[in-house]
Amino acid sequence: MRLRDVEAGDVEAYVRMRCDAVMMAELGGPLPRERVEERLRKDVVEVAEDRAWMKMIVPDGAGPEAVAGGIALWSHEEDGAAVAEVGWMVLPEFQGRGLAKAAVRELLDAAARDGRWGPVHAFPATTNGPSNGICRALGFRLLGERDVDFADRVLRCNHWVVTPGEHLGSGTE
Repeated sequence: MRLRDVEAGDVEAYVRMRCDAVMMAELGGPLPRERVEERLRKDVVEVAEDRAWMKMIVPDGAGPEAVAGGIALWSHEEDGAAVAEVGWMVLPEFQGRGLAKAAVRELLDAAARDGRWGPVHAFPATTNGPSNGICRALGFRLLGERDVDFADRVLRCNHWVVTPGEHLGSGTE
């Protein structure tokens, strides 16, 4: 598995990840296609300006156009302070192979080397067992439950945090 920057040509992968009812079940349901295409344009600009890391997950042995999912690390303001957040999605045909866990680990390792992100937060839905398991396995600390706004929806999420470089999980749990 390797990560590559998101590109303008990733429209189909973005649509598959964000407009599909199964993929978006834990995130309040599918998004309208036009919204997804605008999000991709914004993500490409943020990556070009090095304000966020939006990566596509490419399976081993595949060309860069073969996408298994995506992972992102970005910063936003919350209560007047900058908060770094990570989120990921893996397409159904690639789930269960450890790609999401490997992508999160790789991104946290890159964030530790980069040094600018500080503690990284994750907010998987409370009912999203696989994503909560990744957080637990990679050494995130559970801070509790909270409501999170996502795409004009309020989701009940677990709030996890880890400091890159200090994550302890081997990923084998």
